[in-house]
Amino acid sequence: MAEPTIVQIFGTGATRLSSGATTSSAGLFIPDSALTAAGLATPTTATAEGHLVAIAIQAKSYLTQANFDANIDQSLIVADGFSSFTTRGTDNTAYRQDQLTFSLAKIDTAATIDPDNY
Repeated sequence: MAEPTIVQIFGTGATRLSSGATTSSAGLFIPDSALTAAGLATPTTATAEGHLVAIAIQAKSYLTQANFDANIDQSLIVADGFSSFTTRGTDNTAYRQDQLTFSLAKIDTAATIDPDNY
């Protein structure tokens, strides 16, 4: 199967912009410098999954338990989970699975995750 695309990971309208590009609509922009600071070596050729991992790693550097405890307005914690191993495919190739845990905190008013609440 093919790598998941930027649209599949980030949604309709998501695209990779070249340096100096302009866009006809407003939206979130994350510069390559932030992605490379998180360890993504070549953002221009990286996969959508690579971009997502870099964003999660960058978020983890600030959205810590310590910052959560000190800031009542912070609603997210990103922390390391536990690494494990699994096998995949018909030849049972060994894979390492690393985890990042996203904890979302809000006043208990509903049973669903609504991005507008964070």
